[in-house]
Amino acid sequence: MRQGLNKNIVLQAAAELADQEGFEKVTLAAVAKKLNIRTPSLYNHIEGFSGLKKDLALYALHKLKNNMAEAAIGRSGEEALYSIGISYVSFVRKHPGLYEAANASFDPLDPQLQEAGNEIVILLLRILESYKLDQEAALHIVRGLRSLVHGFASLELRKGFNLELNNDESLNCLLHTYLAGLKTTYDQS
Repeated sequence: MRQGLNKNIVLQAAAELADQEGFEKVTLAAVAKKLNIRTPSLYNHIEGFSGLKKDLALYALHKLKNNMAEAAIGRSGEEALYSIGISYVSFVRKHPGLYEAANASFDPLDPQLQEAGNEIVILLLRILESYKLDQEAALHIVRGLRSLVHGFASLELRKGFNLELNNDESLNCLLHTYLAGLKTTYDQS
């Protein structure tokens, strides 16, 4: 076993590989090669290939949530939501393979993956507290915002925007329109 090798180092190597080569290229052999170790040495830190993929998804979800939380620091309400939307798409641009790992098909009832996803929802619900929404309305707003930024980022990632328009301007327009609708529907005064 390589001195200093641990699960976090393995996940960082897998994340780099996913971002550079694509999530589908993440294999035990590729991660081992990147770390300059033999493949069996990985089993000291992960539970096989399925374990690596799940751990990578958890790593991605935590990293995404932390980026979103950092974007909201010092902001509230509409400003925080806008900043989180920008942060979300920026994360996907910077970490396309890691984002794919977060959205790969896993058991939707896996408690660890559910908890990691719920942390993102809880972050957004906290920011929505200033709107004084009931729980159901707040969850609809969270779903809408997540769908909006996920859809935009996914289309951009798949080269779905082929017009001669600036993607950042489109994203700004989309977020401002969504937030204006939120403000109109759920006036904060």
